[in-house]
Amino acid sequence: MGHASSAELRVGILGYGIGGQRFHAPLVDATPGLSVATIVTGDPERARRARAGYPQARVVPTADELFDQVDSLDLVVVSTPNRTHVPLALRAVESGTPVVVDKPFAPTSAEAEQVVRAAEQAGVGLTVFQNRRLDSDFLTVRKVLASGRLGSVFRFESRYDRWVPKPKENWREFGDPAEAGGLLYDLGAHIVDQALQLFGPVTEVYAELDRRRAGVAVDDDSFVALRHADGVRSHLWASALAGTRNPRFRVLGDQATFTKYGLDVQEPQVISGMRPGAPGWGVEPESDAGLLGVNDQLERIPTERGRYEQFYAEVRDALRGDGDFPVDPAGAVLTLRVIEAARTAAAERRVVTLPA
Repeated sequence: MGHASSAELRVGILGYGIGGQRFHAPLVDATPGLSVATIVTGDPERARRARAGYPQARVVPTADELFDQVDSLDLVVVSTPNRTHVPLALRAVESGTPVVVDKPFAPTSAEAEQVVRAAEQAGVGLTVFQNRRLDSDFLTVRKVLASGRLGSVFRFESRYDRWVPKPKENWREFGDPAEAGGLLYDLGAHIVDQALQLFGPVTEVYAELDRRRAGVAVDDDSFVALRHADGVRSHLWASALAGTRNPRFRVLGDQATFTKYGLDVQEPQVISGMRPGAPGWGVEPESDAGLLGVNDQLERIPTERGRYEQFYAEVRDALRGDGDFPVDPAGAVLTLRVIEAARTAAAERRVVTLPA
């Protein structure tokens, strides 16, 4: 490994597409004690943008060039197409360098378990970028649940909708199973993870996965129903053809209901050039405040501030030996098991049972 005991930890970022540009590089750069040292991209235009945005970083076209000098790095971030997550994560582990892997962790739970075992055996730090645990709306749901005002919760509804009527020409739309494309892997990796975070293990999975847009090779309209071991049912939707504003969350309890509209604002803020710590960072419009109550007796619940910056702050501290990595990769393995069960349930039109 590199010089983790030094004041500033050097980070290498594999991939400079949506994940690298919008999330990892800006968040690493904004974290005191971390610096973007290497960026890997084979795309000339992305390389130009990487050099302009991070002039202190070495920009190289291949992963081999990063790993040739991996001893100078303290952390490797894998933000490449899904099919490459496992081999690149394993290369980082084999080099003895702690690694952050973007979601979905792997195309299959078996491959994810392989990476977890390798990291454990090598004693190398490993975590998964489940950043939407730090979304403003999700943090608000956590706060409402913790308040106890819903009473006994029996149903959790979560929608992550988009309006993308024309398929995009990238690997997320490719049909090869190795690509782990489609909305269930893309957005589902977030909304399934959030449900597991709130309500724990799942015992039953039902799903409807459809291809609604002409010519698509993967699911672009999905519904997943989960029964948790504690009896709570989670209903989860993701669609590329949702043209209206629907509730992001609805949580039903025997004492009250909580409903929340609006999406977390941190991604569009980063795209606009804003960084953590700037005025308004992670703050949703007041008009998107959730409503808690019964019938007309409703209370507006202010939305928590989103805090993606917490992820890399915790990574930094873990590298220094001052805490744990922010996401236990074992949780990402469980999310993949649920996704796999959902794919089976949809294909075979049945409820799939998972061990408690």
